[in-house]
Amino acid sequence: QVQLVESGGGLVQPGGSLRLSCAASGSMSGLYDTGWYRQAPGKQRELVASITNSGRSNYADSVKGRFAISRDGAMNTVYLQMNGLNHEDTAVYYCNLKRTWPSIIDYWGQGTQVTVSS
Repeated sequence: QVQLVESGGGLVQPGGSLRLSCAASGSMSGLYDTGWYRQAPGKQRELVASITNSGRSNYADSVKGRFAISRDGAMNTVYLQMNGLNHEDTAVYYCNLKRTWPSIIDYWGQGTQVTVSS
C-alpha cells in the first residue's frame, strides 16, 4: 500500500507563486507515473501536470509556461511549482501516483487547497 501526503497549498495573491509537494511512502515496487490534478467547485477533476517514470512531463494548456512538475530521483517526492497564479487556478489540488507496471493501480492524496485571491 502507498500513502500520499500533499502539502504547500494556501492563500496567495494573483501573480504569486506556490510550491506543492507530494510525499509518497509505503511499498513502491514497480514503475510509476505521477501527476497533479485539480478540482474547482462545480467542475470535474482535471489533469494539471504529469511526469512519467522516464521523466517525460505533460501539462494542461492552461498552465503551460507557468507550472513545472518535478520529482526526486526515487519518485518519493513530487513537486508542482506554480507561478503566475490567477483566480482560475483556485481549486483543491490532488497528487496522483499511477503504477503502470506490473499492473495498473491508482493512488490519491487527500488534496490541498489553493486559493488565489486579492
